[in-house]
Amino acid sequence: MEMKAAVLYEPNKPMEVQTVELDDPSDGEVLVRIGAAGVCHSDLHLIKGEWTTPLPAVLGHEGAGIVEKVGAGVTRVKPGDHVILNFRANCGHCHYCVVGRPVLCDGIDTPRSAMFDGTVRLHRHGADIHHMARVSCFAEYAVVPESGAVPVRKDMPLDRACLIGCAVMTGVGAVANTARVRPGETVAVIGCGGVGLNAVQGAALAGADRVIAIDLLDNKLEYARLFGATDTINAGNGDAAERVREMTGGGVDFAFEAIGNPQAIQQAYEMCRLGGTTVIVGMAPEDDVLEFNALSIPRTERAIIGSWYGSARPWVDLPRLADMYMRGRLKIDELISRSYPLEQINEAYDALQAGEVARSVLTFD
Repeated sequence: MEMKAAVLYEPNKPMEVQTVELDDPSDGEVLVRIGAAGVCHSDLHLIKGEWTTPLPAVLGHEGAGIVEKVGAGVTRVKPGDHVILNFRANCGHCHYCVVGRPVLCDGIDTPRSAMFDGTVRLHRHGADIHHMARVSCFAEYAVVPESGAVPVRKDMPLDRACLIGCAVMTGVGAVANTARVRPGETVAVIGCGGVGLNAVQGAALAGADRVIAIDLLDNKLEYARLFGATDTINAGNGDAAERVREMTGGGVDFAFEAIGNPQAIQQAYEMCRLGGTTVIVGMAPEDDVLEFNALSIPRTERAIIGSWYGSARPWVDLPRLADMYMRGRLKIDELISRSYPLEQINEAYDALQAGEVARSVLTFD
């Protein structure tokens, strides 16, 4: 079939919205008509060449839509299902899938720029176009593995559901699943973009006694208060780590870094109390390196852990988050600053880089 998609041909060049060909789903795959897609910073890493991927490619990994067709052997979804796209489609049988950590799945040995069988479903004029994270939802349709399309309730608005597929799951999950913050504990969050705001929200939902949001932009700090921050710090006004330690009498129990910046990670570590935990959520450029004083770690018993996709169990957590939103317990409406048509995708990324938005979404007719 033919459809419109945003294709990235070169780093640091605008994506081109053009007509491409999309194959039917193969065995174990699902064709989804995209309803909405989130404008996420992870795609920006690829646009700027900070992460490498085969090009040309259709980006987009934060999406939701309606199943149009399924391939042979698909049993968990059917045409008409409303689905959130899971950018960590998993095999279901490797060690990590079996023990309940599917985002760490290592049972597929083909690159994530292709389907499980190593081939692509996207083409233009006979040339292959690569996928992003086996999703590629900056397009009118996407073919994804069955485990990459998670059914949710049909009354969940798709332009809200798409954000559960990355920003909400990553931020809330980092608090609830990875760190397991308990009521009464203290939390700091560095970076108040889409993921950071959801870490703030997750901490508030967990009953954290104090939630300190940190950013360089005052408009982002205002968003953070809306999502449950009890305190805010503009990191451009002095040493943020020192201020957190002063405010809390020694540091927080958990500091979440939601930018992907080595200096911010160092600050997160320094604002933790003795025995506290730094949770690295942000996705840094591939070549960035961290340096820590080795002796400080045993002397302070501080821990440093990573959180990948909020340690999600997508088939459990994504429908649960949709239910929480529909019951009024989860803020998503407030996350959406702007909506754009696919044709304005480059403008949407300009706004993201300028720090003008909490989150933007692409919507499809």
